Amino acid sequence: MSEETEGRPGEGKHGVQSLEIGMGILRAMVNGQRSMMLKDIAAAADMPASKAHRYLVSLIRAGLVEQDPLTSRYDLGPFALNIGLVAIDRLDRIRLGLSAIAELRDQINETTALAVWGDGGPVIVRWERPRRPITVNVVTGTALDPLTSASGRVFTAWLPKDTANRLIDRYFKAGKLAPDMQTRADVDGVLARVRTDGYASVMGYHLIAGVEAVAAPVFNFKNEISIAMLVVGVSGMFDMSPDGPVVGPLKAAAADLSRRLGHVPKP
Repeated sequence: MSEETEGRPGEGKHGVQSLEIGMGILRAMVNGQRSMMLKDIAAAADMPASKAHRYLVSLIRAGLVEQDPLTSRYDLGPFALNIGLVAIDRLDRIRLGLSAIAELRDQINETTALAVWGDGGPVIVRWERPRRPITVNVVTGTALDPLTSASGRVFTAWLPKDTANRLIDRYFKAGKLAPDMQTRADVDGVLARVRTDGYASVMGYHLIAGVEAVAAPVFNFKNEISIAMLVVGVSGMFDMSPDGPVVGPLKAAAADLSRRLGHVPKP
């Protein structure tokens, strides 16, 4: 029996049921918020594992899904990421953010970037190169760690507590601990400072040598963190002191963008 359903009552004209089933599998994977085993995807999509596997094969061929050969787990593929980035790029908040990081780059002559919250961590959606001979290149689409990167700390500091706690638990299970985050008390202290200071900075980044970064949150009209603005530089050539030439302009730019998105700061 064909899985295409053209003109069936209640399903609209010329609908393709197989496409809808495939989208259901992708939706189940997105809602899972992590890589998943076949049986878990099948259960979430409410179908037999054999049927889910057939669709996953096609989704892999299309680049929407990829499978880890070591763990056999499935996750969203590169084309799915591209679709998400294109959709993100068309949102007003991103258009406003692109102008904001370009203006900030012109003001401080440092590499600036914009990050949104992705699948368990920030994702760089755009960056601006400064006019100087030595710079740090930031790759669009790069996924950053939610606790060891400056933008990740900014997001985690203002995410709902349940979400933040899951990220913290995952961080300790992974075992790649930052020098200033060796215990749960360390993590809570760092995130509390981020909320108090209104920005996060990472110096002597233990995962990428020679790179330093500072990030500030941008809030929407619901007073929720929406995006993060970053400034990235080379160690030893980058002043991240609270009263220096980078932090103040970054915080001011993020606050201005927040106001344009309808955010009203609490007293």
